[in-house]
Amino acid sequence: MAEVTVIGGGMGGMACALLLARQGHEVRLYEQLPRLGGKLAEHRRDGFTFSLGPSLLTMPRVLRELGLDRELVEPELLCRYRFADGAVLDAHRDPARMAAEVERLAPGEGRAWTAFHHWAQGCLRAAERTVFAGPPIRRQGRPRLSDLTAVAPARTLAGLARRHFRDPRLRQYVGRYATYAGSSPYRAPAALGCVPALEHGQGVWYAPGGLARLADDLTLLLKAAGVEIFLSEPVAAVEADASKVTGVRLASGRRVRADVVVAGTDAAALYGLLSPDRRRLRRIARLGTSSSAFLLLAGVEGRTPGLPHHSVLFSADYEREFADIFDRGRPPLDPTVYVGCSAVDDASQAPAGSENWTMLVNVPARDPARWGIGVEAYRDLVLERLAGRGCDLAGRLRFVDVLTPADLRDRYGSWGGAIYGSAYRGRLASFARPGNRGPRRGLYLVGGSAHPGGGLPMVTLGARIVAGLVSQDLAGGPR
Repeated sequence: MAEVTVIGGGMGGMACALLLARQGHEVRLYEQLPRLGGKLAEHRRDGFTFSLGPSLLTMPRVLRELGLDRELVEPELLCRYRFADGAVLDAHRDPARMAAEVERLAPGEGRAWTAFHHWAQGCLRAAERTVFAGPPIRRQGRPRLSDLTAVAPARTLAGLARRHFRDPRLRQYVGRYATYAGSSPYRAPAALGCVPALEHGQGVWYAPGGLARLADDLTLLLKAAGVEIFLSEPVAAVEADASKVTGVRLASGRRVRADVVVAGTDAAALYGLLSPDRRRLRRIARLGTSSSAFLLLAGVEGRTPGLPHHSVLFSADYEREFADIFDRGRPPLDPTVYVGCSAVDDASQAPAGSENWTMLVNVPARDPARWGIGVEAYRDLVLERLAGRGCDLAGRLRFVDVLTPADLRDRYGSWGGAIYGSAYRGRLASFARPGNRGPRRGLYLVGGSAHPGGGLPMVTLGARIVAGLVSQDLAGGPR
């Protein structure tokens, strides 16, 4: 059995450490923050709890397979979409109800949504046989030649939306799935259009107490499996000889020997700081950074009739919004606002008779001092946009705490400041994500910026892929 060092205690690193420990390896996990969980972070104030990262979970079976058995709750709606013209679209899990709701919004488009959902299901099946299954040598799902065309590799997500829908509001609805990867629908690959098949097929779920409880549960499993956990212990470098890794050097100066190093960090951080590799760093730089987030965390008095767990309030000009973020490097003046209120399904998240509103706006991953608008002014702008979309909180706000990309960088310990890792950029970006194997034998990548990456289930699947590769490589199998 091998000595394994895992760098980073996000979900990818934690899941990989657990799987490798269960294989019998001696595993140590080093996290630079004083807590585990990565993006599963929380902000608490005056009896209110706010999730700073994911608010809902897809593909719960992936976590069940790790041994996480926490009871989950399914919200009544997948999401409520509010458009700039005042129209509302309630996304129901049942595809027939969803098609009927689309038809109500845009007569004649219900059948188009059914066709889109059918395409998404085919794309998801192809992804399960290919992307989700890892490198070709490991695949168990009998990939087919038709899988290549099933993911529409030469089409962007916006192009996919134009192919299926005439109504611009439904094109926004499809395009918003690019933000799952911190990208733009005008650059992201159409393959992200498989996400609705996941949502309508397997549902979206909430963990009572907040999704951060999943990290708590996983920590208990790590300890039970014998993983040594070191908190507030940053790693300064991955050490290697000419062909393989030999261990890591901690920021304290201490060296730790390892046969295997799993980097649960952003790929740019690995190849830029921990294990410098100019060629790979240049390749990653061409992919570009993702968007980051501007968060408003509001304690709200009273209860809002009919408020769903998750709402999206769209901007009037989607194309301009993403051009502001990715081309002009400034926060959009007419932003789409994502609103989460877990108190709808979990009374523990806010005092009685109150609500915890987490409001997220996609913004550039750069210093807010370079935005051209002050943080307080932008906070007020977002609240004004909310009021204009039918969500006026005037007179109900107990407090509003603001977290900028710089604050999130400090909370998450990210070197890059982009909270979702490298973005999906370009029509062929599905094939350009950093791989799971590093350039030295014994070095592996897992997490949001690696293949498959992007979301809790994906990084957990990535952990399973990496654990399989480690087992294969240690046994002397083909690379």
